Amino acid sequence: MTGNPKNNDAISLKEHYAILRYLFKWTILVIPIALAIGSVIAFFLWLLSAAIHFRFTHSWLLFLLPIAGLLIHFIYQSVGKSSEKGNNLIMEQIHQEGGGVPKRMAPVILLTTVVTHLFGGSAGREGTAVQIGGSIASMFGGWFKLKGPDMRMILTAGVAAGFGAVFGTPLTGAIFAMEVLTIGKIQYDALLPALIAAIIGDMAVAAWHVSHVQYHIDALPAYTPLMLSNLFHFDLLLLLKVIVASAAFGLASYLFANLVTEIKTICLKIFKYKWMIPVFGGLLIIGLYFLNGKPDYLSLGVDAEHPGAVTIPSAFSPGGADTWSWLWKTIYTTVTLGTGFKGGEVTPLFYIGATLGNTLSGVLNAPVSLFAALGFIAVFAGATNTPLACTFMGIELFGGEHALLFAVACFTAYLFSGHSGIYSAQRIAVPKVFDEYFADETSLSEAMKRRGYVHQKLRKYRLSLKKNK
Repeated sequence: MTGNPKNNDAISLKEHYAILRYLFKWTILVIPIALAIGSVIAFFLWLLSAAIHFRFTHSWLLFLLPIAGLLIHFIYQSVGKSSEKGNNLIMEQIHQEGGGVPKRMAPVILLTTVVTHLFGGSAGREGTAVQIGGSIASMFGGWFKLKGPDMRMILTAGVAAGFGAVFGTPLTGAIFAMEVLTIGKIQYDALLPALIAAIIGDMAVAAWHVSHVQYHIDALPAYTPLMLSNLFHFDLLLLLKVIVASAAFGLASYLFANLVTEIKTICLKIFKYKWMIPVFGGLLIIGLYFLNGKPDYLSLGVDAEHPGAVTIPSAFSPGGADTWSWLWKTIYTTVTLGTGFKGGEVTPLFYIGATLGNTLSGVLNAPVSLFAALGFIAVFAGATNTPLACTFMGIELFGGEHALLFAVACFTAYLFSGHSGIYSAQRIAVPKVFDEYFADETSLSEAMKRRGYVHQKLRKYRLSLKKNK
């Protein structure tokens, strides 16, 4: 049965009219929001760079880090309030609309992130960009009287605009915003708003003449290729090395995510008053600085404070990182974020991945710049559970020549990072390992609690068996 041709034509016309109306609606809604987000991100990047370089010439500011931590604590206690949940609050609002994302989130996170970097805290900028995007999108959504699915889509678009603008990777920003919400599931209904927002946000940053760091992978040495198709060819031995390294990248992601959580938990148990936690964190960072003997692991890690400093760009060259640079940065950043300082996790994850890739390239006798690039995206993929977005990030940042290796690295790291992550509000749709505590789209935090409960019950059961014997 084909039905009446005239009726089919009418249905087809109606469908395409609905598509055009949908396209027009979201283009009109998203463009002003993305322009506002991109402009604020441009200001944020300029201010952040100024703060970091000011500290370079005034190194004594590091010794005021405990006071800066105290200031950040009281800012959130007085005006920040629910904003302290950061990216997780935005994810919760996208999953299930509730109290909304407060307008004050954007200025509060911008100010406190700049303060963190000005005084030498080791943090990133992605969290700030995403929160700026979500806060501004929520504000516009309120003005446009959006509710339900429309508000969820506009928040997703805000995340895409913030992420795409801060790193200069619009395609990655769009995919990240759809992929990060739920492990194993991509929210394709938000594709159009997210893509438009990420592109416009990135264009707005460029219009303000704010540039991004350019990275480059050196040409690989000649080898006898194994042809899979006209598009992909690679060295099989190199592929095996990439898989081994990517497993290590996933474990580094796992270490990072769990250390942040553990440091927060331990500090809450130790300190009676919460204001003592950032003061302790600041003192600990100062102590690490004296223990390590150099400032390379403070702040963002992109620009060099002194000649020969270990940075993300230096990790792409032989000898550009120390053997344990990745571990030092992991410790510095988890202490900074775990004790209440603000910023993001992603740029430090880039640093950890690139320096670990540099180290592993020596161990595995592999190309340095390629493995730094693979670590750059793969540690990020494991910590955020967004392997597809990170594969596209590799293509946007480093070109498409090694796209297959990017995918292998990101998906391998994603698996080896287990059910951990830097976003506790992330939900689990398709578990990496099927088990009773990873089901029903529970959040990562709920799954961890459930797993802890199950393990505790098993431990008690084993102890009872031993006593009975």
